[in-house]
Amino acid sequence: MLTLRQDDILLGCAASDWRGALDSAAEALHQAGLVDAAYRDGLHDREAQSSTFLGNAIAIPHGTPESRQHVRATGVRVLQFPAGVEWHDGNRVHVLVTIAAQSDEHLDILRQLTHVLDREGVAERLAEADSKSEIAGLLSKAVVEARLDADTLCLGFPARDTHELALAAAARLRQAGCVDNDFVADVASQEPRSLGQDLWLVGSARGVQTPALALATPEAALADSVNGVFCLAGQGDAHRGLLERLLALLESDTAGDLPGADAATVLARLSGESADALTRSVRVLNAHGLHARPAKQLVQVARAQGVAIRVRLAEGGGAAVLATSLTKVIGLGARRGQPLLFSIDDQSVDSDTASRALQAVCKAVTEGLGEKVLPFDESREHHTPEPDTHVEPLPTDEPFAAVAASPGLAIAPVFVMRTPRFEYPERAAAPTEQMRRLDQAIQEGTEQLEALVQEARGGEVAQILSMHEEMLGDPELHQAAREGISEGASAEAAWWNAIETAAHAQEMLADRLLAERAADLRDVGRRVLGILCQVELPTPPDAPYILVMDDVGPSDVARLDTTRVRGLLTARGGATAHSAILARALGIPAVVGAGPRVLTLDNGTPLILDGERGRITPAPSAERLASAEQRLADHRRREADAWEARHEPARTRDGHRVEVAANLGNTAHAQDAVDRGAEGVGLLRTEFVFMAHAEAPDLDTQIEEYREAMDALAGRPLVARTLDVGGDKPLPYWPVPKEDNPFLGLRGIRLALTRPEVLETQLRALLMAGAASDGQPRPLRIMLPMVKDIAEFRAARAILDRLLDEIPEAQRSIDVQMGVMIEIPSAALLAPSLAAEVDFFSVGTNDLTQYTLAIDRGHPELAAQSDGLHPAVLKLIEMTVSAAHAQGKWVGVCGELASDAAAVPVLVGLGVDELSVSARQVPLVKARMREFDLPEAREQARLALSQPTAEAVRDALEAR
Repeated sequence: MLTLRQDDILLGCAASDWRGALDSAAEALHQAGLVDAAYRDGLHDREAQSSTFLGNAIAIPHGTPESRQHVRATGVRVLQFPAGVEWHDGNRVHVLVTIAAQSDEHLDILRQLTHVLDREGVAERLAEADSKSEIAGLLSKAVVEARLDADTLCLGFPARDTHELALAAAARLRQAGCVDNDFVADVASQEPRSLGQDLWLVGSARGVQTPALALATPEAALADSVNGVFCLAGQGDAHRGLLERLLALLESDTAGDLPGADAATVLARLSGESADALTRSVRVLNAHGLHARPAKQLVQVARAQGVAIRVRLAEGGGAAVLATSLTKVIGLGARRGQPLLFSIDDQSVDSDTASRALQAVCKAVTEGLGEKVLPFDESREHHTPEPDTHVEPLPTDEPFAAVAASPGLAIAPVFVMRTPRFEYPERAAAPTEQMRRLDQAIQEGTEQLEALVQEARGGEVAQILSMHEEMLGDPELHQAAREGISEGASAEAAWWNAIETAAHAQEMLADRLLAERAADLRDVGRRVLGILCQVELPTPPDAPYILVMDDVGPSDVARLDTTRVRGLLTARGGATAHSAILARALGIPAVVGAGPRVLTLDNGTPLILDGERGRITPAPSAERLASAEQRLADHRRREADAWEARHEPARTRDGHRVEVAANLGNTAHAQDAVDRGAEGVGLLRTEFVFMAHAEAPDLDTQIEEYREAMDALAGRPLVARTLDVGGDKPLPYWPVPKEDNPFLGLRGIRLALTRPEVLETQLRALLMAGAASDGQPRPLRIMLPMVKDIAEFRAARAILDRLLDEIPEAQRSIDVQMGVMIEIPSAALLAPSLAAEVDFFSVGTNDLTQYTLAIDRGHPELAAQSDGLHPAVLKLIEMTVSAAHAQGKWVGVCGELASDAAAVPVLVGLGVDELSVSARQVPLVKARMREFDLPEAREQARLALSQPTAEAVRDALEAR
């Protein structure tokens, strides 16, 4: 068990921020020989997961399970910061109790510190203390485990009087190792004293090793009425809790239940539970027991039930405590595998209400209280060596790999946008005033978001900001915050607690894409918190820079000055997080998921950011910098040349024609795509129309939206993908049952066919929007997403054919094709049967790659392996093209592979007829086409197909 000594305390420390404080703490542990230097990363990684701020100006940093391999010996170091340190969650810290532990010994520290959290003025005293002894005195309070459990009970003893019962109880304490023979001798010399209700007490402080309480009950009724004799082993004031429980038993009038009762019943009565109490037991599954974070979740769930719930350790004789008290719940010290017993002992609460309340708290414990948990198997609960996950410090002048999120090369000094510091009181009087402040801040935040949506004028930024607006209007968030205020919290504390609870629950979702949306919740929360605290973001430099943040929220992106931001670098997030999506939409190179170490970069540090390969190089050497600058200059020259020739047809050197079209997320951007040289729209994501409305848009609304794009295209073809929702794009008015893996569930065409009336309205709107204007035909290509076989295509085609018969030709497009996206391997394998009936194929390489390789393209560790140039993916594309051309049908590619400079000749060599890329990439892809001829492209395709891995493909192509 960890204990605190004066030698463990360092006075008068100073740090400019919480990261510096963590570094000082790590160094103190290292200097003491407790840890290796690499343990520092474990402290930072733990803070990245959740704040270790405990309360009353105390934080308890400790490493992650992965960093335990760097612990040489168990110990603590206490660092006092008299001036205080602003912690990353907005709290102020004066003392770090930094822990090096090879198991869950930090729970013992938590238990020792719970008494500090309830005392007024401790924060100020910790800051002002000028001696180690004073700090130790404020923090140290050894948790003495007073014994009262099955081993201290002597039930049904064949005694003739109270004296023999007293000796039996004393003997039981000696057998349990709580007392020695001196104690037994002292008890033998005493006469038990009556407590009332036929209960008796005897006790001594002599020979006590551990304070404890024993109970002996008679086997049969004695001549003198005796329910039982208690034997108390006293020690200082450590046995006071045992006496309080005895008093509670006497007041409860349940002493008559003790004779003949089993140990569980006796312990229940001594814990304060009556025979009428409703109880439920559940096992703690959290790897590190009920530490602060899950304990906080449990308290919140208990408070939400609206009835008094008590909880105790089911094994042992600990007193039941209120489940709504954080310090009491932490004080239980529950570890993984220990059962908790919840009880409601209020006769005014009906049994159904009580049962639902207990079921709710037990369910929360079983689900992990906001942490991922594994089932408990007692036969397998053994510690295994932690894997070697040593991470080297962030290198300088060496490429450091992370997740490629948005292509491009950036060279500029970094500007680290650190999380704003929000200073606010935890508690506040006048709940009505606090609620008024919160409502006003939420309203102001909503107005800000509405303004940003208007400024964004459609596209991904507007869509995601609109979703933020919906989040801000969530009544559950409002209610959770109001409940916190009604319990005495300030508006700021109540609001942020509600946000953190919701965000953490989101992070625990099995689907990683949905879990990443927790960043959006916190972005929403910080907006309101900033209004409440009157905190503004720091001003970035006037010169060009690379923005470094923990994560970039949509509102951060909406505020970006794209004339100065050369690139984005984030500590968290994946390639499919909203920060990455928005960076691609704005054409800003981005690397994400680089880890918390990037936040320690000094402002102004030169950085090379390669969004294509997912690499960063801090403080590059002169040679490396010169090489990168030459690459960047070459790229800019190519961009300038490409822009000048953007309206020329896309042809290879020998004249082979391949159409280059644009992917659009909004019809408002169609004109911009044409201006950039797009020869049509190869993918219009029509779901933006549906996501922008609180209910399904009607026919007229859809016609107006689609017609805007067709007007801008002026006779160029439009490929419109039908509604593709599900997965990470749920619609609030189209609820889908929760699925373990929504990306293998109800989404795309399979979801649309569950409500054919919605699909029919969309098809009708597309046809009518395509009616000829001024005699000019409007080519319309309708594409079905997530098709797995011909049956799904036929179901949609039947609706289209009926509409073509119903709508007069003068009122609809007369140049109509219907095709499918090839994004499921089964569709590529069945391409011959599909090609006989569809009009075209468009390969969605993003999903096709992740489904073929079984790799989530946004996975922080595997993303680099989710490469569309993998030969397995290329073979599926080859099969698709071959089947389509055999039937005289055309094939496009609309995934990110279409704009990959290395992949363009390979795709052309495979016979692809159209490449659809982001509008910004159109000129560059056209320029790339002019750099090779068709025979060379076919040779590159053959070479790529012959390789065993994606890496080998890229190496082989680069070698050419």
